[in-house]
Amino acid sequence: MTSTRLLHDLLAQAAAQTPSATAVVEPGVGALNWQQLDALSDRVQDRLYAMGVRTGDRVGLYLPKTIDGIATVYGILKAGAAYVPVDPDAPPARCALIFSDCDVRVIVTEERLTDRLKTELTALNAAPAFIRLPKAGGGLGLTAALNAADAERQAERAASARPAPEGLAYILYTSGSTGRPKGVMLSHRAAMSYVEWCTEVFAPNENDRFSSHAPLHFDLSILDLYASAAHGAAVVLLGEELGKDPLRLAEVIATERITIWYSTPSILTLLTQYGKLERHDHSALRFVLFAGEVFPVPRLREVVTRWPVPRYFNLYGPTETNVCTYYEVHTPVPDDRAEPYPIGRTCENLRSRVVNLDGTDVGDGEEGELVINGDNVMDGYWNLPERNAIAFLVDRNGDRWYRTGDLVVREPNGDHVFHGRRDRMVKRRGYRIELGEIEAGLATHPSVREVAVVADQAVGADVRITAVLSITGDKQLSTIELKQFCMERLPKYMVPDRFTFVAVMPRTSTDKIDYQSLIRPPAAPVTA
Repeated sequence: MTSTRLLHDLLAQAAAQTPSATAVVEPGVGALNWQQLDALSDRVQDRLYAMGVRTGDRVGLYLPKTIDGIATVYGILKAGAAYVPVDPDAPPARCALIFSDCDVRVIVTEERLTDRLKTELTALNAAPAFIRLPKAGGGLGLTAALNAADAERQAERAASARPAPEGLAYILYTSGSTGRPKGVMLSHRAAMSYVEWCTEVFAPNENDRFSSHAPLHFDLSILDLYASAAHGAAVVLLGEELGKDPLRLAEVIATERITIWYSTPSILTLLTQYGKLERHDHSALRFVLFAGEVFPVPRLREVVTRWPVPRYFNLYGPTETNVCTYYEVHTPVPDDRAEPYPIGRTCENLRSRVVNLDGTDVGDGEEGELVINGDNVMDGYWNLPERNAIAFLVDRNGDRWYRTGDLVVREPNGDHVFHGRRDRMVKRRGYRIELGEIEAGLATHPSVREVAVVADQAVGADVRITAVLSITGDKQLSTIELKQFCMERLPKYMVPDRFTFVAVMPRTSTDKIDYQSLIRPPAAPVTA
């Protein structure tokens, strides 16, 4: 059933039904109940309206994951705008490119991040307005910024906007093969369809406490924020620093009594290997959900051994569809199982097909590309009509099927087994990486004549990215120098692990770079 609710309706509903219940927790910093979160987001909405933001506009979010950020997200939605979150640790030039690309009207950020971002925006002839927080945390920085703005000019109370359900709710930028990130446009309807599917499958309740491990610019965050709000359940924010510290993370899971965990497999592996889980009581856990990359069975078995009580689900799907297939892993994991678990059956609110190159359906047991249709699916890529034209398969009825680029085999029972990718996209730490974007970044180095980037994955290990360089002149480039160069242009998760040098790039018979000859050993397929 197609939803007519908007994402900010979930906040209004929770604030009306359970105003004093905990809404959002920032461990060690503070918490807000639903009434307080609703009121703070109202102030954001009022300020944005006073700054000229209207339905259909875009507002940039350049903040660490904090209560301030969550209140800002809801305020942007209440204003009828779409939020555009970026990684505050990414190079300012990349963030500015994203904000310029989708023409944000306002950017909400911290003082410490403002100057460099403004410099990069000016170079792009972009001049959005700013709401600058002295420091994000606990909602206090946002409150201080709004108080200061009101002292200069009081923002009048504005009614919450009511865009159409198909109106844009957020844009998530992912790696682009041309070297420029591309913006995935998701509507209120798409997000609400996903939230309602989560309700049917996981049946959360007001006593649940969701982890929020994924950053706001990562599609895993949609389940954390909105499935919790739909049921008046609390969400516990696990910021960047905490999220990578397995000892502290294991402690917070216990002390905050988290009941629904959602992260990439690599984080769960980190917890079991270095979190000393035996020191803590994690009996509150009901569900462990994972997505974003293949979970090697030995590592999954370790998690299940440590946490035998929860139900385990493998959730699969690219940003363009959020989750589109799912599989419940029945525990315990058999000792003799070695192959990864299937990505599962199609979510009940979606339709799927497995097709060959010309779009014709293949039979069960045959390999083909997974394509998806339904309310979860993105509207398209922002300002990329050529890319949109090839991203969808249009059938004879005019229905659009998103081409995931993933090769799968559908089994007779309806489960799908992942077999690899058609393109040069890989996943690392749950992030989608187009190897071409890394190449484009390195190609701007004045000493680089030519560059090829390849990836491989050993069994049970993370993806390893290698940049192969042909350089000009006699001066050898150091790994430290090259990594620093990349970090000024790319997110941390895209920086290559290794750099190697060749005098001349190997070529195929058609004079293209011979990527296969550069991969040692041959690359294993990585899930999307």
